[in-house]
This record gives sequence, structure tokens and C-alpha cells, in this order.
Amino acid sequence: MHTALTVAGLDPCGGAGIAADLKVFHSLGVHGMAVASSLTAQNSRGVEGVYAVSGNIFERQLAVLLDDIIPNALKTGVLCNAELAGILVDMINQYNLTNLVVDPVAVSSSGKEMLDMEAVAVIKLKLLPLTRIFTPNIPEAALFSGIPVNTEADVMDAARILHGMGCEVVVITGGHLTQSPAGMCTDTYYDGSDFIKMEGPLYNGSYHGTGCVFSAAIAANLALGHGCLEAVQMARLTVEAAIKSSYNIGSGMGVLCIK
Repeated sequence: MHTALTVAGLDPCGGAGIAADLKVFHSLGVHGMAVASSLTAQNSRGVEGVYAVSGNIFERQLAVLLDDIIPNALKTGVLCNAELAGILVDMINQYNLTNLVVDPVAVSSSGKEMLDMEAVAVIKLKLLPLTRIFTPNIPEAALFSGIPVNTEADVMDAARILHGMGCEVVVITGGHLTQSPAGMCTDTYYDGSDFIKMEGPLYNGSYHGTGCVFSAAIAANLALGHGCLEAVQMARLTVEAAIKSSYNIGSGMGVLCIK
């Protein structure tokens, strides 16, 4: 049985973080495992608070799990602070973990900051060199690259900078791009040699956990043995299908339906 690990936060309403990741893993035929980096207070309207787990508890979760089971792939969600990011780096090196997908959850869909700047530095310097696929959205690409990202040319410049930090592939998701063609969303895939533009419809409305579902699907596809480009292309289809069948359980954002 192929396995994938998510290292992410707990969303009580089940639309993002660990809950969403595990649903994606299961839907794609991969056994899912989870280590909590944080607890959150949130609902469909937004995130009220993010509470990092202690470094000791975080380390023990990882160590006890990895002493028994080495996942075929893993993904990160919110890592909160430099201590947790550093512990994860140490564990990846100690256990020779591969197929790492990093979703740098810096700001929630509702605008809540979820990652401090010291953690950003650790991710840039130590985690990205261990990363197979890095999946920032437009604001996250700007934060990690250090340049404004408003145009397609900016996206390409940011991708080059981010790839230069050591990850194998960068995928900048384009839903937040201010100058996108009307009704369209373009994700930019860059492997250090070629840029591949992946276009799709920009759906009306707001949806909870799209970045989580995308990165989890990529990790599951890598765990199953797919290459980077194929893993990303398949993950886009997973997200699109989940948006099309999304539903509302509260008065805020829609929840993606993972089948």
C-alpha cells in the first residue's frame, strides 16, 4: 500500500489542513498519515486563531511515526514558526524522506497570517533545498521571492528565484493574479529549464482549502510513482472536480467535495 504523510494544521470545520489532505489521499488510493503542526480556531467564514503545537510534541509525533513507517511522499501545510520548520528539516534528513511537497501556508483565505518571518527564512534556506515540488500562490510567491508579483512576467521571475533556492519544481498557482485574463486562471510550472502554463477556468465564489487539496493530490500522485509534471496535471483535475461538486455547510466559503 502506498502511503503519504501530511504535516499540517487541524481545521475544525474539515475544509482544509489535515482533514482535507486525508480525504484527498484516500480518494486517490493512498493510505494517509498525519502529524499536527497546529490547532486552529476557524469556521467557514475564516480563521480566528492559529496555535502551534510545542516543539517537543511535534518532534515526538514525527519520530515515533517515522521509526515505524517511512511514507512514499509527504506534504506540508502551515508550519507556524522557525522551531517547527527546523524540526521538520532535521527529521527529513534523519529519515531520508523523499517526494516532499511544500505548500507554504502563509496567509489563510480569510486573511489570517499563519507563518512568521523567521519560519519563512528557515523554509527558504533549509526546507526548499529538500523539496521536490513547491506550490505557492501569488502572494506567497511574492513573499518568498522578495519581489512584487502582478504580471505573468513577474510570475516567471519569481519562479526562477524560487527554483534557485533549491527545489526541483516550482508551481505558482495563479488564482490571485491581478492581471489574469477574465474568467481564466493560469498555473505556472517551472523545472529550471522550461515554463509550462496550465490554464483553466476561474470559478466564481470562494472556496476553502484549494491549496491544501492541490498539494495533497500532488503528494499522493508522487507516492503512486508519477513524475512531477504528471502529478501536477492530475492534481489540477482533482481540484477542478472538487470545486465543481463543492457545497456549503456554513455561511462562509464553500467546501471542496473530494470523491
